[in-house]
Amino acid sequence: MTLRTVVFILIVLLVLSITVGVSIGAVSIAISDVWQIAGYKIGLLQQGTWSSATENIVWLIRFPRVFLAALVGGVLAVTGATLQTMVRNPLADPYILGISAGASVGAVLAIGLGLFAFLGTLAVSLAAFLGAAVTFLVVLFLSSVGGTVAPGRLVMAGLGMGYFLSGITGLITLTSSNRLLAGEILSWTLGSLARATWFDLTLPAFLLSTVTAVLLIQARKLNALLLGDETAATLGLNVSALRRQLFILVALLIGITVAVSGSIGFIGLMVPHIVRIFVRSDHRRILPVSAILGGILLVWTDILSRIVFAPSELPVGVVTAIVGGPFFLWIIFRNHTTDYRDLH
Repeated sequence: MTLRTVVFILIVLLVLSITVGVSIGAVSIAISDVWQIAGYKIGLLQQGTWSSATENIVWLIRFPRVFLAALVGGVLAVTGATLQTMVRNPLADPYILGISAGASVGAVLAIGLGLFAFLGTLAVSLAAFLGAAVTFLVVLFLSSVGGTVAPGRLVMAGLGMGYFLSGITGLITLTSSNRLLAGEILSWTLGSLARATWFDLTLPAFLLSTVTAVLLIQARKLNALLLGDETAATLGLNVSALRRQLFILVALLIGITVAVSGSIGFIGLMVPHIVRIFVRSDHRRILPVSAILGGILLVWTDILSRIVFAPSELPVGVVTAIVGGPFFLWIIFRNHTTDYRDLH
């Protein structure tokens, strides 16, 4: 099956998933109304017989939420695929390596303590980016042995930093004098798409399209990294410069994603592994397929978070953790590169 065929099929599935995601909720809305309202809002159709309440639910609440799920899922999947290649570790994931936790600390400082308040709406995004970047640097430093990153130490350092930073986030939340703010932060750190607006889509959409395009241009270099640093260098690749570029891109993507959706784990771990089963290890295929499949997976995860315990709603990060935890254990036992010898 060609790449174009795979991408076309996945895009169709993504559109169907978005349609279902918008129609399902506390108030069920007919699929025909969903797209008629969308057509009316973008000027393709005349106004129909639906109520103003239905129109507001579809256009102002559910479409932004479902589109944000698709974008965040795509960002996490692309980031996970890039990280796994960058550090040559099948367990690499923004959540497992503590990068998401670092971004969360930065965002919580911006929300709770007013860090970078002079930047207005960009304050949380900048703080999350800096938190992700600093955490990533620390994890790479702690996992380096003789100038190279040891796979086992990388995972252990990431998990340790993740626990430490999650504790800091919890401390800030629980000691906040504003209980309403503390509750909002707690819900947000578990991963939530409930407060999505159309404005929230702008940065993730721009970054996902731009960064994925940049990574696709670098696809051959990413393929070379899989062969090892020495082999990549003999092919004329500046490994250090490429890793610095990938570092900035990963930190930027995770920072922006955490700023708009909170910390959502394991999408970046699961999707690249699933994709590689079907398209092998060529990043010209892995990156676009991962972006679309990640979006589909998070859209359906969000649907489950809304309907499993309806009318109550689970944070989407809780659902991904329940599914992703067993997947993480499966990868540990499946890959020889992560046996106990790597942890020393």
